[in-house]
Amino acid sequence: MCGITGWISYDTDLTQHRATLDAMTQTMACRGPDASGVWLDTHAALGHRRLAVIDIEGGKQPMAVEHDGRTLLVTTYSGEIYNYRELRDELISRGHAFRTSSDTEVALHAYLEWGEDFTERLNGMYAFALWDPREEQLLLVRDRMGIKPLFYHPTPDGVLFGSEPKAILAHPSVRPAVDAEGLAELVAFVKTPEHAVYRGMKEVRPGHVVRVRREGLTVRRYWALEAADHTDDLDTTIATVRGLLDDIVARQLIADVPLCTLLSGGLDSSVITALAGRGLDAAGTGPVRSFSVDFVGQTENFKADALRSTPDGPYAHALAEHVGSDHRDIVLDTATLMDRRHRDAVLTARDLPVGLGEGDTSLYLLFKEIRAQSTVALSGESADEVFGGYRWFHDREAVEADTFPWLTSMGIDSFAGTGAGTRESLLDAGLLAKLDLPGYRDARYREALAEVPYRDGDTGLERRMREICYLHLTRFVQVLLDRKDRTSMAVGLEVRVPFCDHRLVQYVFNTPWAMKTFDGREKSLLRAAARDVLPESVAQRVKSPYPSTQDPRYTEALRGELDGLLADRDAPVRPLLNATAARAAVATEGEGARSATEVVLALDGWLRQYGVTLEL
Repeated sequence: MCGITGWISYDTDLTQHRATLDAMTQTMACRGPDASGVWLDTHAALGHRRLAVIDIEGGKQPMAVEHDGRTLLVTTYSGEIYNYRELRDELISRGHAFRTSSDTEVALHAYLEWGEDFTERLNGMYAFALWDPREEQLLLVRDRMGIKPLFYHPTPDGVLFGSEPKAILAHPSVRPAVDAEGLAELVAFVKTPEHAVYRGMKEVRPGHVVRVRREGLTVRRYWALEAADHTDDLDTTIATVRGLLDDIVARQLIADVPLCTLLSGGLDSSVITALAGRGLDAAGTGPVRSFSVDFVGQTENFKADALRSTPDGPYAHALAEHVGSDHRDIVLDTATLMDRRHRDAVLTARDLPVGLGEGDTSLYLLFKEIRAQSTVALSGESADEVFGGYRWFHDREAVEADTFPWLTSMGIDSFAGTGAGTRESLLDAGLLAKLDLPGYRDARYREALAEVPYRDGDTGLERRMREICYLHLTRFVQVLLDRKDRTSMAVGLEVRVPFCDHRLVQYVFNTPWAMKTFDGREKSLLRAAARDVLPESVAQRVKSPYPSTQDPRYTEALRGELDGLLADRDAPVRPLLNATAARAAVATEGEGARSATEVVLALDGWLRQYGVTLEL
């Protein structure tokens, strides 16, 4: 896993701009702490920061293929191709010769062999740029599910690109400006494909290729979810899901560095940990190492609420004992969560105040501790989107609502905390009127619905659940994948997400909803497919969201910071606030406007740290 960046300019000699490329590349140091490299040509400048995972010595980048002293192709690449060994063997049989054992070199030769259609052969998570000097052409390629991020900024004579916006913002021609639509995207809690918030910047859509030539830029889709008849019976479907999971996890255990799993004690992470443990034991490289996050005193003093009926700790420990994992709890306290250095680090990692407050900080701190012992981690992320695990999938009111389900009261409560109000509740009424968040959310919802592929026989609940699943697999999952990528790569940890394998996603997407819920519960197929590797307590556990601290001192500390911000006449966020609502939030004890307060504090930090110009 790595950080990439680059600059294509058809009217400039980029060999004279090494300092600019170095500055852009340096912003990616967090993603690639092991090595740095650049490649310069007249119209192409590519930068790379490396996190060495496969072929430690041979996989240095940018990497080129040369013939008779002439460069045929060069890449700056981030990610992992899990089927690279099979592709390498096939390419060798077709006459290709390899200098390294890296998956990066396989990507280069795959393009030389199959052209732009090579993307259809890749299984993995990736975001990379391919520069073809012969054609003076750049390809920006992103994996099917958008696991790895990739941004670009068209210019009058080319393009700037990077794994994260900060790489593009480091270019002297780009300034951090955000208009009303960008701010609406930030606050609305939707994820619009291509929208990068910053003016002039875009995100490569999952499953798409951006081609840059002297005459201009074009975008092509190479993969999307498709509707297909599901002809397998229930037993065959369960067996197919299990077979896919066995294959996926086995592929994703390949690494030349220490590997572990993230274990919450929920169904998703438990399945991944159990299957990983089996795979490592069979290879003689076990036991699997696993890590959980917890908060000081929370397991002992846990209070059940509408979202979380049980603490994670006992279930994580039960799974760890069951599979014999080498397990460790990362226990955080409120002072650590409130430490401004950690929250600033999260903001820097994400480049935007788009996160989930304390949930992002705790995830970052968990990854920071894991990185001291492992370089790669497998995660259960995305199982809820694939198998229908969220509470609102099974709530009639949320399902029938004419909007994104996670924007209904059930969804908002899951992220903001029950009764905590909306994320925008402390913002100025005039600003909210200008942003028109209800209109913005509705427009994005209509766009998403217009994309949904249907089968001829889809009617009633089956048709609606196909829509709900599509919304989650193309919109909601992007929020969580971006969060996980940025907070992990901020500390140089590669997180793999087996449930995002496109073969599994496509198969389950077309499985009838009645089959996905055949036992009357959430994620029925996943539970049935992996029941034999789980202890009964974990297999029967009710879905519980990512843990959140219950320490009242955390909310008190938030109110104290908001109070200080209101007293600061120079606070850049003040013009955006509803001062009356903010003062009421300071004065109200309890959870109150916890989520909204986190949004305000993050906005203020972002405006200060990034020097953002709001052009509203």
